[in-house]
Amino acid sequence: MEHKDYYKILGIKRFTTQNDLKRAYRKLARKFHPDVSKEWNADDKFKELNEAYDVLKNPEKREAYHLDNPDMHTGSDDFQPPTDWERSFGYKRNRHTQGNTQNNTVGLSSFFKGVFDGDSGSTSKRTSKRRGTQSVSKKGKNIHSKVMIDLEDSINGATHSMSIQIPAIDNQGGENKQRTLSVKIPKGARQGQTLRLAGQGGPGVGSAPAGDLLLQVEFRDHELYRLVGQDIYLDLPITPWEAALGTSIQIPTPSGNVDIKIPEDSQHGRKLRLNDRGLPGEIPGDFYTVLEIALPPATDPKARAFYEQLRDQLDFNPRSDLF
Repeated sequence: MEHKDYYKILGIKRFTTQNDLKRAYRKLARKFHPDVSKEWNADDKFKELNEAYDVLKNPEKREAYHLDNPDMHTGSDDFQPPTDWERSFGYKRNRHTQGNTQNNTVGLSSFFKGVFDGDSGSTSKRTSKRRGTQSVSKKGKNIHSKVMIDLEDSINGATHSMSIQIPAIDNQGGENKQRTLSVKIPKGARQGQTLRLAGQGGPGVGSAPAGDLLLQVEFRDHELYRLVGQDIYLDLPITPWEAALGTSIQIPTPSGNVDIKIPEDSQHGRKLRLNDRGLPGEIPGDFYTVLEIALPPATDPKARAFYEQLRDQLDFNPRSDLF
């Protein structure tokens, strides 16, 4: 069944307010009015504009238009109306009072022609109770968003207060409403994990419940640590003599300072592991210390003399295996 995108016809977004809707309609109506327009298709365009405006300006009609799919299958040729649409909404035809009045309808798309009429702006009241029919209902739309957390939030658990824009349709037309929520971050929350807040999404239609709010977890960059899955990494600078001779060094971890042992002859990039000190979970992650050998700058006279002594006295070529 034919389905027209009324928002596209009027050049507006789905949650445009009633005032902006009216302004958009009036601007286009002046452009395509058959009495003044020189456009070859002015008559058809004017009928199409009136049809779109008639549906979207009325909150009940607008709600019905959205009912089949909150995502609006724009441009689809297989739009299917909800079951018992006419009986549930109790619409009846009325005489068209604006634009071309040769017909009682304004070229309504094949589905809405059977439900709505013209631009009179009036609809019959719902008579579902009197007729014994059930009201149309549909669960609200799920809303997707993101929540930014720190590494410590996942390790210790946390509660965040966040504001989010929730789409809504009310008697004033479409708009986004801001809502402030308290979000609990569970221990062991992982990058990309989805937190579901039941009933905090878009409003339901009729007696149906609201949709859910789905929050995707993302971590802020940390000044010390890197996160790989559930494992935490710390890049640790050490001196050449600490790497060569070995030593004990105190390092910071998210759960407190820890003493680790640097083995003799440690090379740049070597990883030292602390078990179960990563993100918590059924199988907790690990904490890795990655050794980075830092050289004293040769601009220092003592360091330069030392490097020259090493060059002259040591028979060491790290590239010997390449040839």
